[in-house]
Amino acid sequence: MGIPSEMRDLWVQKRKGFVIASPVEDQKILNARNCTREGVRAGFKSASIACVASAIPTLVAVRVFPWAKANLNYTAQALIISAASVAAYFITADKTILACARRNSQLENALRSQT
Repeated sequence: MGIPSEMRDLWVQKRKGFVIASPVEDQKILNARNCTREGVRAGFKSASIACVASAIPTLVAVRVFPWAKANLNYTAQALIISAASVAAYFITADKTILACARRNSQLENALRSQT
């Protein structure tokens, strides 16, 4: 039961030909991709810095302080380091993407008001 594949493909081809994307939509998609790429780069840099910044004190504490030596096993150490890295990545990526989107929106409004 259902729609035969030949009819479905024909129907999908008709639907694709009916709607044509405007250049403005293509530019918006390109801007969104660039914002996402920029956010990923900034998030990765921030996560790398946070990883080093959290790994050094965690590993030193495990070797120096008796409480940390007794209570923080390898899993706990990894969780501390990865939690800091993940939080830094998502916070930075989110802020960067929002700033880029705001910048694109202001540019569109400025261009719209000129015409």
